[in-house]
Amino acid sequence: MQYRFDGPEDAPVLVIGPSLGTTWHMWDRQIPELSQHWRIFRYDLPGHGGAPAHPAAAVTDIADRVLATLDSLGVQRFGYAGCAIGGAVGADLALRHPHRVAALALVAASPRFGSADEFRQRGVIVRSNGLEPIARTSPERWFTPGFAAAQPAIVEWAVQMVRTTDPGCYIAACEALAAFDIRTELPRIGVPTLVLVGAEDKVTGPAEARTLVAGIPDARLALVPGASHLAPVEQPAAVTDLLLMHFSTSWQDTQASIPVPPSPGFATPFAPVVPVAEIAPATEVPDASAPARSDLYDRGMKVRREVLGDAHVNAETAASDGFSDDYQELLTRYAWGEIWTREGLDRRSRSCVTLTAVVASGHLGGLAQHIRAALRNGLTPVEIKEVLLQTAVYCGMPAAGAAFEIAQSVIQEETTPPA
Repeated sequence: MQYRFDGPEDAPVLVIGPSLGTTWHMWDRQIPELSQHWRIFRYDLPGHGGAPAHPAAAVTDIADRVLATLDSLGVQRFGYAGCAIGGAVGADLALRHPHRVAALALVAASPRFGSADEFRQRGVIVRSNGLEPIARTSPERWFTPGFAAAQPAIVEWAVQMVRTTDPGCYIAACEALAAFDIRTELPRIGVPTLVLVGAEDKVTGPAEARTLVAGIPDARLALVPGASHLAPVEQPAAVTDLLLMHFSTSWQDTQASIPVPPSPGFATPFAPVVPVAEIAPATEVPDASAPARSDLYDRGMKVRREVLGDAHVNAETAASDGFSDDYQELLTRYAWGEIWTREGLDRRSRSCVTLTAVVASGHLGGLAQHIRAALRNGLTPVEIKEVLLQTAVYCGMPAAGAAFEIAQSVIQEETTPPA
């Protein structure tokens, strides 16, 4: 990871994490005060701010990289403050490594960031149009209108941060946020926690903050007036004071932090490992190690939602009644739990096969949902076009022509950036 230190070498370490699309510089206004009391460790997300472009597809992956970097520097115990996805990383560390985290501050955070569909949709837009549409609209999400109008230089700085982010890493971070959900795990966060949110934050606002406070046993809420999503940038003095008070009064066992080298640098990239338990068995013969039927259903529902989107799956299951319940169970368990989870093909390849099969069968009623799935699975509009051109040769012009009409409409809808 790309990181830097500020503050006395012998002070306790305070880790500070950035939000999606920003760099460690979003915390610049807090550093002069915080670094008088703590050794500040700031890091950049993969592909952000010139950091190595090694995509991380899960919040746990980012947290593991942070922890591996701290381990390499000899830091055993630390405080943690993070904004948005940076806050998600802190919550994950507090859940999986509670003995390492002395105190926690979650800024503009949420136990679940919106819906999985909207983040995967954002990934589709970036894959199809690049980061420019996201960069142009970032100030609307990050700042109040009055601040944006009065501070054009900061607005341009924010836009440039997004523009210089690696698109693949941004898309992977969107996938990480789409999958992040710790609502049921909040009671297990056992460290003193400050939940800080801008009063005018429309991304992860006061409602999400109150959910965190209600779920975390030792948590308190701080509402910052006149601030939106990037409260540390928009109201730096207020945020700094709140962080100073929280970590000064709530820090547990400050002497456990180990001094670290003073110079910034790069740690060896953390190599993610695929857990064996997540790999689908290749054999068709049932045995004692094969997943149980309920496990296949649960795994299938997870993949089905990731590929087709929550909205589509919710609509299909809601329309199910006693007559079609068994079909829905069979579809989820067999198609999604047994076939889509096999390791022989990745999801991009399976989408290519599925598009071809749907066109060849002539059952185009389900083509739109699989065009959307293909975009979610990483196929570009150009690649989808090539798949359909191939079907024209082997499945016939009329079928391919009808498929092109459906695909054109869906692609335009899915890849058009918001106004």
